[in-house]
Amino acid sequence: MRLLSEHTVLPGERWVYSAGCNVGPALTDTDRIDTELDDLRRLAAAGARVALLSHQGSAKDGTARHLEYLADYFGKRLGQKVLYFPECATDPARRRAAQLRDGEIVLFGNVRLDAREEDGDRELAAALARLGDRVAIGGFSKAHRRHASNVGILDFLPGYAAASLVRETELLRPWRAGRGAATGSVAVLGGVKPEKTTVGLENLTRTYDLVIPGGAVLNTILAVIGHAVGDSELGADPERCAATTRAVLARSHRARIHLPRTVVIAGPTGATRTVPVEDGVPDGWAVVDFHLEEWAVDAVRQAGRVLVAGTPGRHTEGNHRAAAAVLGARAPGDPATLLLGGDTVAELPWTGPRSTGGGSALHYLADGTCAVIEALESNRHEETSDHAA
Repeated sequence: MRLLSEHTVLPGERWVYSAGCNVGPALTDTDRIDTELDDLRRLAAAGARVALLSHQGSAKDGTARHLEYLADYFGKRLGQKVLYFPECATDPARRRAAQLRDGEIVLFGNVRLDAREEDGDRELAAALARLGDRVAIGGFSKAHRRHASNVGILDFLPGYAAASLVRETELLRPWRAGRGAATGSVAVLGGVKPEKTTVGLENLTRTYDLVIPGGAVLNTILAVIGHAVGDSELGADPERCAATTRAVLARSHRARIHLPRTVVIAGPTGATRTVPVEDGVPDGWAVVDFHLEEWAVDAVRQAGRVLVAGTPGRHTEGNHRAAAAVLGARAPGDPATLLLGGDTVAELPWTGPRSTGGGSALHYLADGTCAVIEALESNRHEETSDHAA
């Protein structure tokens, strides 16, 4: 695939830069923004005209918002004014992109404000492509999504892999095969997204020695093996996750899966208490954390490689037990411990290696590729200079 780092940028070139700055206004963790800065500086310094695209939230659940705060942050970090234009796929947006000056960067409207983005709509992708003559694809955090702004747009423009995409794949490559380390490998799965089960549990139990499930992954396992889980979070696709879990548990050759003897549950008022798993979780109560068994703490301490994909408990609500046990068993900044994903990195106190990708990293670890990488590898569009002029 073409690499942006190998392209000689000329003044006046019109670029669409598809980033993945899915970061809220609080800017709690800015890794997903900062990873794009070097390429944007290089484009601007060479005189390119850059239409910057990103996403945040979803039109489907009403969480998508405008991104002025990102334009302000980019401007401060790049040392130049980055303006915000609130549309991205309209005629006014196309005209604004055509007015860009050499070296100028404008952040266009949140692509997720259009419900067609997440459907990979071809018409929307064509409209986004009219903002430039070439597209640089960054945002590894969305590399597994077949959306209009990162895969669909490659049907219309010559595409280049941004440095952020390349760096993440290089970071993750050694982590694909967890087994084989002399002292074993451990994968921690948490959070609520279905891919933590359908991709993470499915594949990491094939390649790691020990898997420690938390969050919706643990709740689903407990439910599948017959424990009452009350109102515990089971994610957005519980039936599919349950089917994957049953198949994983039925495999004879798989990683050892840690199941706690006690869990922390929270009731309607937020009060918490510890209960044995065997007793079940009452209606109206939900699992929010768990106690790591001592043998598992020892395994984490001794492991040659530890991967953390998602917070194992409801960390932002003060439920730190499982996470503290895992990270406390590793030396601060340990290079053999890797955190995956925006929420994981933002919530957990870790200064060592981390990836901006959550779901995308799990897909890459499972398959050695992602939707965006496949699309870039098959992109054969020839260079032009008059597309959407």
